[in-house]
Amino acid sequence: MSYLAPDRAPQNPESGTTQIAKTAETEWEFAEIWVDPWLSPPHILMLVKDQSGKFSIHNPAQNYKCIFTSDTYEESQMWLLEDEYERVTGRFCQPE
Repeated sequence: MSYLAPDRAPQNPESGTTQIAKTAETEWEFAEIWVDPWLSPPHILMLVKDQSGKFSIHNPAQNYKCIFTSDTYEESQMWLLEDEYERVTGRFCQPE
């Protein structure tokens, strides 16, 4: 996803060098932390809504690898609840 990996850097045809494209580091609207309290230590996942309205679940223990995507919050929530994850109280919003 674009907010987790930089855009592909374009080539400069004159010098043959790579130019780094400047993009926003974060393109997310909110993030929630979900935990499986039955494991020791507890397993943590992040539910993120990006600015396009898509939802994704990331595993911080695997370098924030995206492990699930959906179009609705409810579908993402059900995916987490099926595996008995519990939402940590609160929600982190994109700073203004």
